[in-house]
Amino acid sequence: MIAVKTCGKLYWAGEYAILEPGQLALIKAIPIYMKAEIAFSDSYRIYSDMFDFAVDLTPNPAYSLIQETIALVNDFLADRGQTLRPFSLEIRGKMEREGKKFGLGSSGSVVVLVVKAMLALYHLSIDQELLFKLASVVLLKRGDNGSMGDLACIVAENLVLYQSFDRQKVAAWLEEENLATVLKRDWGFSISQVQPALECDFLVGWTKEVAVSSDMVQQIKQNIDQPFLTSSKATVATLVEALEQGNVEKIIEQVETASQLLEGLSSDIYTPSLRQLKEASQGLQVVAKSSGAGGGDCGIALSFDEQSTETLKNRWANLGIELLYQERIGHDDKS
Repeated sequence: MIAVKTCGKLYWAGEYAILEPGQLALIKAIPIYMKAEIAFSDSYRIYSDMFDFAVDLTPNPAYSLIQETIALVNDFLADRGQTLRPFSLEIRGKMEREGKKFGLGSSGSVVVLVVKAMLALYHLSIDQELLFKLASVVLLKRGDNGSMGDLACIVAENLVLYQSFDRQKVAAWLEEENLATVLKRDWGFSISQVQPALECDFLVGWTKEVAVSSDMVQQIKQNIDQPFLTSSKATVATLVEALEQGNVEKIIEQVETASQLLEGLSSDIYTPSLRQLKEASQGLQVVAKSSGAGGGDCGIALSFDEQSTETLKNRWANLGIELLYQERIGHDDKS
């Protein structure tokens, strides 16, 4: 039995703009894990704790994302001369509570998880870039409307600066060329790790409101214009610079700008709960904003002194916002 795991993710900045090719987003890996166990067996058996039943490879709507990932990786393995054998795969770690998802990128996480599990089963090791491409192909073939930023972060398991690629162009290649050819091509993305040069507390507040990212994207993407894209890209680049320089004022300023850009894009991004989550940072050495598509799920905060962290946590608790995760950034201790 082979065990693998994948993390969740949350956006710090660059949401919505990242849907356009060549844009930038800053995305943080969250160590809330989805785990898989895989072993060869006489027949295919796929089980996820999201559902109360198991399947084989016969198409099943509940398991379509997992089954399509398996089909794609089987193609990839066959191209590499592997003899395919059936296996049993168990996936656990719902990124949700009481049927409400956290918004940590669980669909991206499950795709990367299945790819990693199958490659481990066949003792194949591949680099991050190829892992990202394989997972992206699964989502592109499904017509997914996301930026693939989730995948970039989940593959790298770090705080990453992601530059997006032209998804329509790659989707067109997939229609016309075989998988091996498309995987060898330069897609034009980049994924680089960001090392903040200061210590601060990173906090995640869960609103318990469920947002459907694909619906939010569908609804809001027509509002994206060139001034928004130009401002967003500059903001993310300046924020990364500020983090790497350890410049607190500049970090607060840029996260605030990123937040304002989202507010200006659509009034649907900040729900009343997300607005409260953000406003709870007032008067503190803290900057807070919505994370990801908005409309619910999570918000994030960066706090620059201990007292501010404690006050913010109390304020969130009083508002019914759950502290989902906390980490000391720029420090080895992930308490």
